[in-house]
Amino acid sequence: MKNTIILLLSIFILISCSNSDKSKIDIDSVASPNGTEVFQPNWENIAENYEFPQWFSDSKFGIFIHWGVYAVPAFGNEWYPRNMYQKDSREYNHHLEKWGDHTEFGYKDFIPMFKAEKFDADEWANLFKESGAKYVIPVAEHHDGFAMYDSDINDWNAVRMGPEKDIIALLKEAVEKEDLIFGLSTHRAENAWFYNGGMEFPSDVQDTTISLYGRRYENQKYTEDFAREWLTHVYELINKYEPKLIWFDWTVNDSILMPYFNKFLAYYYNNAIDWGKDVVVNTKQGYPTNIQVWDVERGKSDKMMVYPWQTDTSIGKKSWSYIDGEENKSPEQIVHDLIDIVSKNGNLLLNIGPKADGTITDEQKSILLSIGEWLKINGEAIYGSRCWKKSGEGITESTKGSFSDNVATNYTAQDMRFTTKDNDFYAIVLNWSDRDIIVKSLNKEIIDDAEILNVNMLGSDENILWEVTDEGLTLSFPKEKPCNYAYTFKISFDKQVGEKLKSEAVNVVMKHGG
Repeated sequence: MKNTIILLLSIFILISCSNSDKSKIDIDSVASPNGTEVFQPNWENIAENYEFPQWFSDSKFGIFIHWGVYAVPAFGNEWYPRNMYQKDSREYNHHLEKWGDHTEFGYKDFIPMFKAEKFDADEWANLFKESGAKYVIPVAEHHDGFAMYDSDINDWNAVRMGPEKDIIALLKEAVEKEDLIFGLSTHRAENAWFYNGGMEFPSDVQDTTISLYGRRYENQKYTEDFAREWLTHVYELINKYEPKLIWFDWTVNDSILMPYFNKFLAYYYNNAIDWGKDVVVNTKQGYPTNIQVWDVERGKSDKMMVYPWQTDTSIGKKSWSYIDGEENKSPEQIVHDLIDIVSKNGNLLLNIGPKADGTITDEQKSILLSIGEWLKINGEAIYGSRCWKKSGEGITESTKGSFSDNVATNYTAQDMRFTTKDNDFYAIVLNWSDRDIIVKSLNKEIIDDAEILNVNMLGSDENILWEVTDEGLTLSFPKEKPCNYAYTFKISFDKQVGEKLKSEAVNVVMKHGG
């Protein structure tokens, strides 16, 4: 009996040690748990070994989700937790009026009210599928420091308090069940200084034992100690959830964080080799565009890019998270932006802001479903497409740069964007016309000896009249519209027409935000 007890204790200790080893996070190593270390934390090595995944270049459209404790006050935007401690701000005054003194009711006191009692991951994932999205990126942790996942190193998380659910795990399971790609974002870096305003007057932030409120550093200030802490949190997300995309906000380009971010890149890419997955990283600025995907917040590039890039924007014009009184973009505006972005070798990551109870507003649902209806008809020109040697033509100038997409562009029927797939050329016309239009970019000189086999409009069975002239390709519109906006002419050739993009990527530095 005694020997049996000793044997059982030995087995228990062995299992415990094994589990401990698996959960241990060693940020001094970039090797995967299996010992893979193809990637090293320097840009030259990463550029030599990294390839952008085909799934990302093919997907074109993803869903971003800003959902957290900040949905409870539902005022201002997702920066409420910071701004409520910025003396004399709208949020500061609102908080005093509605919730009381900051020493009596601080941001932490919203957490018990964040119950997510109506959250249904399967319902969300089905909606995203119907929207036509191909990948889904929930915020795992925003600047507020509240983790929406089961963290072993952040006690302020959705499993221990609030919803008492691993939101990220539930979404991963539901999203992958719909054959969508799962990724996540982490904004842990910004937590270091996010609440520093609360140190300027009596508030609960002055209780430095509350780790939710971060380091209380000066704005965008970092230390080596914090950089190591940040990397530990990112490694944990990689180990626990194996995301195929990780999105970061702007301050990871800080000179102190950058060496640790390079370690993250190497560790993540090494793990992906073991997983047998192709993965993507998104940053806004500071890193080469050939080792990760350049991301533009609430705006677009005005140029076609060699390497895949992405716009992240929100349906809501005022906030990324749910707020009372939000004003949403129209489906037409979002579809126009999607087309423009895809024609320049980019993807669109479109954000929604669910309510604190876990429901998505009817208006945002309707917008997503409308986008999905357009993609059911026109998706052939979007998914799996590649850019041509020019993105399009027209007389209307589109918006460009970050923080520029709240106002819709009024396009004409002379405004069109181009995509290609094998020998098919797609001219997506951004407004309807009862008259013929001319695709000037497809004149006799450009087409040369290629033969047009067929021309049709996606979603229509009507015959399209066409003629190639020195001026361009003349096209007639059908009598009936196949969809509500943005109409796709499919021109099938006997071979590819013209060379694809050969120019070099441009380096653009965008402002921070979000």
